[in-house]
Amino acid sequence: MGRWGRHALGAAAVSYIALDYLREINPALHARSQPLLWGVLALAAALKAPWYRHWTLELRAAPIFLACLLFMLASLCVEAIAVQFVTAVLGLSWHWSTPPLPDTGQWLLLALNEQLPMSVVEFLRAHLVILNHYLMLFLMLAFSVVFDVAKAPGLGLAARYMFTMGIGRLIRVLTFLATILPSARPWCAHARFRVPEHPHPWAQKFYTPYARDPNKVKLLLAEDKIYARLPDYPPEYVPNWGYMQFLVNFLRPIERSGGEESWFTTLKRAGGGCNDLIYSGHILVSVLTAMAWTEANPGWTSWFVWICVLHSAQREIRERHHYSVDVVAGIYMGILLWRLTSFLWSRKDERRELKASCFLKMEGKFIQAAKDGDVDKIRLLLGELQDVGKERHVSRLALAMFGVLVVSLSLSLALLAFVWTADG
Repeated sequence: MGRWGRHALGAAAVSYIALDYLREINPALHARSQPLLWGVLALAAALKAPWYRHWTLELRAAPIFLACLLFMLASLCVEAIAVQFVTAVLGLSWHWSTPPLPDTGQWLLLALNEQLPMSVVEFLRAHLVILNHYLMLFLMLAFSVVFDVAKAPGLGLAARYMFTMGIGRLIRVLTFLATILPSARPWCAHARFRVPEHPHPWAQKFYTPYARDPNKVKLLLAEDKIYARLPDYPPEYVPNWGYMQFLVNFLRPIERSGGEESWFTTLKRAGGGCNDLIYSGHILVSVLTAMAWTEANPGWTSWFVWICVLHSAQREIRERHHYSVDVVAGIYMGILLWRLTSFLWSRKDERRELKASCFLKMEGKFIQAAKDGDVDKIRLLLGELQDVGKERHVSRLALAMFGVLVVSLSLSLALLAFVWTADG
């Protein structure tokens, strides 16, 4: 479809964002129009899929796609456990009593509220783009390979997106586990978590006795070993979680009158952390989406996605979901990680580069055949060169079954992602 296809994809992306904003203006109309829009987009992709020319490339990329999907899901599980731990380890009392850190980004936005026209301030406050919008924008981009807009294979592009997401999440776990920072919303933990008020035994021993007395910290540095007498705290509640018993130390459940709660229920209830998690996971998702659009479909639409990223970034700071440092770090980490994973999918023509590499390896044979005047040998070598990177022939039935499976699986995963991220 060329240039017109790129413009059509951009128009579809902008229309989706604009139409979905009806959730703020007219919720009833939005409830009727959103499923209709999803249905139209899914139907368009499904109707075009039988005439897609690169199913063999998709088949070749499928194992990597599945491996990256499993890796991303495992990374999200590790992150969920770590998020619960850093919120629970210091107890609810610490979250309520510890003030937020000073953030000059928050100060700047509050100052701009006094200087900018109210219409501009209302625009900056508006919930224009949330997390599931970025997932939908990426899904539209990945499916655009069917219309020859983005470069095939779409599963390769999705594999790169998920692998980069998984790496980003694991690095994020290392950063917020290394140093625990107080939330910019001190009431958050009391509203969303059911963990003990008192700190974990590890924090009781290594942190709490030295937290508020500078002289004790000075002596701790001089001695380089713990010395303070431990205060008395209630014992930890230990449920029977069977083979997941090791999670008790990390999730810190409390005893409930309704009976013992499973580890999975404990883990999923909060839906996110209530201390500061450096860097922002929402910004990481938005930046990876913008980077994918910039590489796969450069032009005005990618600029539109980046504007959405900047709007989301200032709103994360404005609403105190994150400190400014989390947003800034999320932006440059997303850019860096995307640039480091081009080996999974790239807009460049790998077949041309592969042909050039093979030609350099066969150059000596071409020269020798030319010296010998062996035309048949030259034709044979040219035939081998022509076949480099060519898609292998696969039966039509197998490709048809694979195509149905890929489209169904992709749409199902997208629906699950929208449900799980519906709260932004």
